[in-house]
Amino acid sequence: MDDDRTVHTDDRMKRQSGEGEHLESPSEPLPSDSLDINVEGQAISGPDRGFGQLWHKTYRVRLTGADVSPEEVIRVWKERYGEMWPSGNHFYRPHSGLKPGEVALADLEMPGKARLSTGVIVTSVEPTSFSFVTPEGHTMAGDITFSAHDDSGTTVAQIDVILRASDPIFEIGMMLGGHRHEDRFWEETLSTLASHFGVDGRPETTAVRLSGARRWRNATNVVNNAFLRTGLYMAARPLIRAYQRLTNRERPS
Repeated sequence: MDDDRTVHTDDRMKRQSGEGEHLESPSEPLPSDSLDINVEGQAISGPDRGFGQLWHKTYRVRLTGADVSPEEVIRVWKERYGEMWPSGNHFYRPHSGLKPGEVALADLEMPGKARLSTGVIVTSVEPTSFSFVTPEGHTMAGDITFSAHDDSGTTVAQIDVILRASDPIFEIGMMLGGHRHEDRFWEETLSTLASHFGVDGRPETTAVRLSGARRWRNATNVVNNAFLRTGLYMAARPLIRAYQRLTNRERPS
């Protein structure tokens, strides 16, 4: 996919999240009008466009005892992707499903119960894998690949992430617990996926720092910081809504 493309969202989104989300979620989902503010019109942003140190993280779980093929794991994972996420996080799947070029929106719970609206772009879908890339403003500039393979008769589900923090603010956040927050997110995702197939799986995590250099030329990415933009939008939302109601009343029939 051409990295110079900008993102355009499909307003027909199907939300997926954990069962009992309204009972278990410690904070309410973001309103629908705030979901695409950090995705629509933004450029696609892989690791080369990020700011922070470059990392390769791998999360995997062995589905020991489950009679399931890698192809079946990926089929289920794609169809129920958001349901595998930790409670309190919401995934809005494109109406047509996870297909190359489609945009999915996300409402993420951040440390301190804060919320962040962002999304991902589907870059590839294969029988045993599918991949996303992040837009500008996401917490990370990265590529994420979800895959499954056979290892001596046991199917292994795996997540590979190549990432940099998008901007200096997110880089500081990663250093102050963000890495662990992200690790727990994907470990819980894999545990839920394993449970779906009747396995009490114990995810394994490996992290390799590929480069300690920070890309200062990309420090200006902070202007697209989705956390700041979400907070500002939510603070201004009552005024925006009031203005919209006023202009709608004044508009001639």
